[in-house]
Amino acid sequence: MIEKKIDISQIDFGKTPPSGGWGVPVIIQDYKTLEVVMLGYMNAEALEKTQAEGKVTFFSRSKNRLWTKGETSNNFLYVKELFVDCDNDTILIKADAVGPTCHTGSRSCFKTEYNQNFIFELENIITDRYENPVEGSYINKMRSKGLNKIAQKVGEEGVETVIAALAETEEELIGEASDLIFHLLFLLKEKGLSIQDIAKNLESRHK
Repeated sequence: MIEKKIDISQIDFGKTPPSGGWGVPVIIQDYKTLEVVMLGYMNAEALEKTQAEGKVTFFSRSKNRLWTKGETSNNFLYVKELFVDCDNDTILIKADAVGPTCHTGSRSCFKTEYNQNFIFELENIITDRYENPVEGSYINKMRSKGLNKIAQKVGEEGVETVIAALAETEEELIGEASDLIFHLLFLLKEKGLSIQDIAKNLESRHK
């Protein structure tokens, strides 16, 4: 279900190259990891179809027709939110990607490093463990012990991180900080919260 749509009439399609009728540029951003995964073009018809069906549909320059991403591969891009830039001639779509986005089989059409987004992906992995429990997995075992044990583990990892910062190597500090972040994400999930909730709070404090 699309959480935020846009008014098609506000888009300035008049800047379209006269030879193509491609429409305006559309940036696709992964809704979960915020990674930019694709660039395409939409004319008014493609945008209308996208908002009506909830799946990203471009105007394909090579096919010279409307093209729904995933129509042959089933790797659809399910629309979550749409935004228009300040000049009303570029669209940003946050989408939930099913499978790889690029036709090469890669998650993205851009060869960016994935580690910059892995904390978001880790949150998704934890969520998946909740929705699809794996018998014998660490998360499953910890959940069976209850909230107190999960919260206690965050405290233990916090102390170990402080000790590593004061008296251990950089590699050991990275390891302990990683354990702390993982368990904090785990605790947030147990309480029904997410990184987004923390980010919004930090943003409000900054203001």
